[in-house]
Amino acid sequence: MTSGDRLPTQPQYKIPVSVLVVIHDQALNVLLLERADRPGFWQSVTGSLDAPDEDLRAAALREVAEETGIVAAPEALRDWRHHTVYEIFAHWRHRYGPGVTHNTEHTFSLSVPAGMAPILAAREHLAHLWLPYAEAAEKCFSPSNREAILRLPEMMILPS
Repeated sequence: MTSGDRLPTQPQYKIPVSVLVVIHDQALNVLLLERADRPGFWQSVTGSLDAPDEDLRAAALREVAEETGIVAAPEALRDWRHHTVYEIFAHWRHRYGPGVTHNTEHTFSLSVPAGMAPILAAREHLAHLWLPYAEAAEKCFSPSNREAILRLPEMMILPS
């Protein structure tokens, strides 16, 4: 093989382990982001691990920074110690390896000052909204995201 020859590359598949971060203020208004690849689909910050050994808290902090520009201290992130296994929507399965149909999503939350304006990742999101938690839950397309937002009041009274 010469230096100009290239080995065939394997497709880069997403890891079926992700984080969900519900960003909220003290009044339990929740930040929602509109997906760029699916206008009208609103969600909290979410994303897959970059590597199988990536720490969940590190992944959550990375996703928050990438998607909103918010750089949070690790201790500001609340780990709910809760995960949801769900079936990956058919229109997104091509991103995962052959035969992968389910994802495990780990839930976190982050309290920020009221009305904080995120700096959106243009390739990922079109717009943002701050809504009272019940309204935010109604607007989410993802059942696991909706359920997490509805649990927010309960999670805020529990010790971290």
